[in-house]
Amino acid sequence: MPPPAEAGTGVSLGLLLLRLMLGIIMVGHGTQKLFGWFDGPGIDGVAKGFAALGYPAPKTMAVIAGLSETLGGLGLALGLLTPLAAAAVLGTMVNALGVTWDGGFFLPKGVEFTLLVALSATALALTGAGRYSVDHFLPVLRVQRLAYGVGAIVLALVAGAVFLLIRH
Repeated sequence: MPPPAEAGTGVSLGLLLLRLMLGIIMVGHGTQKLFGWFDGPGIDGVAKGFAALGYPAPKTMAVIAGLSETLGGLGLALGLLTPLAAAAVLGTMVNALGVTWDGGFFLPKGVEFTLLVALSATALALTGAGRYSVDHFLPVLRVQRLAYGVGAIVLALVAGAVFLLIRH
């Protein structure tokens, strides 16, 4: 017997709230990097941080990180290409975890927030955006396919690992 319609509505509302909050947070962090908004360091400040962490082409890395967070966050908030948007966010969080893991678990230097963002993005890649999303109107994404989510997660993990491995 299929679940009542209210169950699908509740899940979709929960996914909408999660997508909106995670998306807004990521857009905020991305625009801090790209434009210096919200008291952010901007591209040059982020590039200095990437240089200090041993990344090659630190300005390019700053742009990639800023775009991944901004566009991934927008995609999540809108529920647009949700598995791919989640992969963009997860990939940046893999890098953040890789360079901050030794700071302990709890903030201000710990990884608890980064882990929460990473696992929230992973969950959204697996569940899809829900009924209240742009994806719901795209026939190929209307029904979430587990393979899309798993593929997005693998893409994010591989990309994140590659960026960590190219550090000096």
